[in-house]
Amino acid sequence: MQLTLISNHEDFAELCDHIREAGVVAFDTEFVSESTYRPELGLLQFATDERSVAVDPLAVSDLSMWWDIMSDDQTTVIVHGGQAEIRFCLHMIGKPPRKLYDIQLAEGFRGRSYPLSYAAIVQRVLNQHVDSSQTRTDWLRRPLSNDQLKYALEDVDYVLEIWRKQTTWLKKHGRLDWVESEIQRMIDDIVADDTMAPWHRLSGTHKLTRRELAVLQKVATWREEEAAFRNRPVRRILRDDLVIDLAKRKPQTVTQALATRDLNRPEYKRRLDDIVNVISEAMAIPDKDLPQKTRSRRQESSSDEQVISKLLSLSLSNRCAELDISQTLVANNKDLTELVRHHRFGDCDTSKPRILDGWRQEVCGQLLLDVMDGKVGFRVAPATASTPLEFRYEDAHEDAS
Repeated sequence: MQLTLISNHEDFAELCDHIREAGVVAFDTEFVSESTYRPELGLLQFATDERSVAVDPLAVSDLSMWWDIMSDDQTTVIVHGGQAEIRFCLHMIGKPPRKLYDIQLAEGFRGRSYPLSYAAIVQRVLNQHVDSSQTRTDWLRRPLSNDQLKYALEDVDYVLEIWRKQTTWLKKHGRLDWVESEIQRMIDDIVADDTMAPWHRLSGTHKLTRRELAVLQKVATWREEEAAFRNRPVRRILRDDLVIDLAKRKPQTVTQALATRDLNRPEYKRRLDDIVNVISEAMAIPDKDLPQKTRSRRQESSSDEQVISKLLSLSLSNRCAELDISQTLVANNKDLTELVRHHRFGDCDTSKPRILDGWRQEVCGQLLLDVMDGKVGFRVAPATASTPLEFRYEDAHEDAS
């Protein structure tokens, strides 16, 4: 395909019309995120069956026509590791994608390795090789070279073919619904994270008193607003550990604040007047209006829970090997501990553990419950077997699979 870089609104509008007519499009972005509040778009890449095109967002300033397409329910948008693309859509127009498919996530349902790079998926699914020589490109510099454009467009050139091969396989094996469910969950998680109050992202808040929590909330909100105003990464305005320390010490003057190591750095020191004022506002909140203490996100697991979780992890690993699916996608240690507590004590932050919901229940949820109930046992499988363990239900004497 001819290398095409769109740099005017008329050609961009025509491209959007073409994408709407095609009904399905591969999409990727190149961006720079090191020095700004939010990542800055450097390039957008699109591929349909007829065209492979890049769009220069530094020249085409109004991209809302595309984000409207991405968020409608008419056009299927295919991405690889599309978390950044989801966030761009959400931030640009306030709406998430409606018909998104992620080939990286989908490949985790067709093999035990996840996440795989784009190059690895192209090699695995199509037995093709893609270039990886431009990974350090500054995508905000102009002009872009032909080599840079070629590299960027390769990120979408193979996506539609991979999508078709994956969906054919997933339908045949009854897993397409699993993939679609997990993609929607990924989108919902990103939306929830984007609307989360700034202090919720900080760890250790459950250890703070109500007054300390009020200070933390005020400082975290100030930090977020300051980062957005100055277009700087949040961590460069004030580190997380310093926010926590200020909440605990509650300095009332700049001199008191400077007693904390690192706050005398120039990038922090020049903002200490504002920080102290914010803390003073929090200290003036009446006791009755202070925020309620937060619950721990997760207590430390007991030694008994760790032993049971390890047993379940072995069972889960074997089940995932049997199904040739990524264990990373199915459950992590936190999920297993949550299941153990739910089973032993009915202790769960949600109405039902994640591993007992949706496709995860079908994959392994009931199996793990049966392991804990002693309904299923396992033994080392023969060396010729496809999995290291064999499951057997004690009463029915049949494989758990």
